[in-house]
Amino acid sequence: MSVCIVSTDGREDLLRCLDSVFRHPPSGAFEVLVVDNASTDGTAAAVRTRFGERIELIAPAQRRGKAENDSALMSRARGRWYLLLNEDSELTPGAADALRAALEREPRAAAAGARLVSPAGVAQPSAWRFPGVRTALSAAVFAHRCLTVESRGDQTRAVDWVQSAGMLVRGSAFEQVGPLDPAFFVYSDEVDWQRRARDAGWSVLFVPAAVIMHREQLSADTGSPRRIVEFSRNRDLYMRKHQGSARAFVFRLLTAWTYALRALAALVLPRHSPRRYARHAYHSLFPSRGEGLRPR
Repeated sequence: MSVCIVSTDGREDLLRCLDSVFRHPPSGAFEVLVVDNASTDGTAAAVRTRFGERIELIAPAQRRGKAENDSALMSRARGRWYLLLNEDSELTPGAADALRAALEREPRAAAAGARLVSPAGVAQPSAWRFPGVRTALSAAVFAHRCLTVESRGDQTRAVDWVQSAGMLVRGSAFEQVGPLDPAFFVYSDEVDWQRRARDAGWSVLFVPAAVIMHREQLSADTGSPRRIVEFSRNRDLYMRKHQGSARAFVFRLLTAWTYALRALAALVLPRHSPRRYARHAYHSLFPSRGEGLRPR
């Protein structure tokens, strides 16, 4: 198994992640590959000091997108299985083996996703239906958790897509489907890859027995204007790529409506930001406007 991690200015999270990998490793032979994505917080030096030759550290001179970095790691990996972890993820006992066992039982499954939990042990949504007009409509009527989120129950089940914060990819599936599309700088990159895998005849599994702790550092920062732009832009790219411009337009309208309603509700609800929801509404409707993360 090849454990693949990309880190961007996340030194402390990455060190915790790597500690968890060596504390709760997969059984059998494994390797650990890390991309330090042109960090400025001393990540590379800290990793070399603590882990030395136990990991392979790749340090590109220029910052690259998540899809490009994940693809580079999986192309370089020597294992049959590629375990993608976010820098703010941590393995728990048996998680890697549970994901591999699920894929071994289902030879046409391209990937398997873990049950993600917060540091307090609260389950996070980690598997969903593919984005589309139906999922946007379910969100517009506030039925998103019932009709779109698929990370429910205690049994392994086929789902549309799983989050790459804790996802095991079958090497042969990666070879057939190809690398992640670098047009997705960050966000929607794993959704696009799993959609392409489905189109090629593969399935994807949600494995609740595999538990991975996820600190959701990126999710906590989704209120920043650049991240909102990037999130909206890549979601629109996915829609146009897989469902065409007409459906993408309807999706933008429904999603903007949903966020606009939330912005209104946030005016009276405590601990909610009307400005954040308003930004999401605007950029959902006009994803090409504004500056995202890629230019920076």
